[in-house]
Amino acid sequence: MKNKELEKSYKYKLVDTIDYVPGSVVMKTILKKNTGIVAISSFDKGEVLTFTTSPFDNFIQIIDGEAEIIINEESNIVETGHAIIIPAHAINIMMANKRFKMISIIIKSGYEDVSI
Repeated sequence: MKNKELEKSYKYKLVDTIDYVPGSVVMKTILKKNTGIVAISSFDKGEVLTFTTSPFDNFIQIIDGEAEIIINEESNIVETGHAIIIPAHAINIMMANKRFKMISIIIKSGYEDVSI
């Protein structure tokens, strides 16, 4: 199934646009342009995204639950309503000790020829 953007000019309660799926990480694109991407994800309890890096800063806001986000070996507990910026090129791990939903915003301004 192709990952489509959300419909424009429509009001959303973002936390309701994605469901938890047992034993899974689910990702959905909100907007995707050459200059960046906005996405929403849900992590079921116990799921982990390990050892990722990006050439761009990544703004993460938790919109439900609680995430453990490890940036360059430093653990950060990020709860509903809180945000953290993962610096470009930082090794990061996202752990769902409890299930959570998050919004991720990556802006690639000045890097238009690099794909995510």
